[in-house]
Amino acid sequence: KATAMPVFSAEKGNMCGLSSYKYTGIANEKVLGISAQTTGKKETIVMTTRNKKASRIQRPKVSLCDTGLNKASKKGLAQIAKATGFYRKDLADLAVAKYQKIKTSLRKKTIKVKSRRASK
Repeated sequence: KATAMPVFSAEKGNMCGLSSYKYTGIANEKVLGISAQTTGKKETIVMTTRNKKASRIQRPKVSLCDTGLNKASKKGLAQIAKATGFYRKDLADLAVAKYQKIKTSLRKKTIKVKSRRASK
């Protein structure tokens, strides 16, 4: 362990990956996390929140609920704004930033086709 360095956490529902009460998905009643998920060839952006049913909170497997986010920027940001509005306003800006970072990471590199006839 290095001194004056942040301690990281890989738990599901942790927005920043930092071991802090503000971001943790285990200790907080209201969880908010955004991550990329791959199923076969399909890559999706997923928002993780706490399950609304009180009885599900005690069961770790179903305590968190995943919601798919739209990849179209306008619609995806609207979904995040709606979800964070009355739920976790303090994490709204972080959620938007993480959504945009994940979107850029999902971009595929375009191959530039060079002409066989070189310009002189």
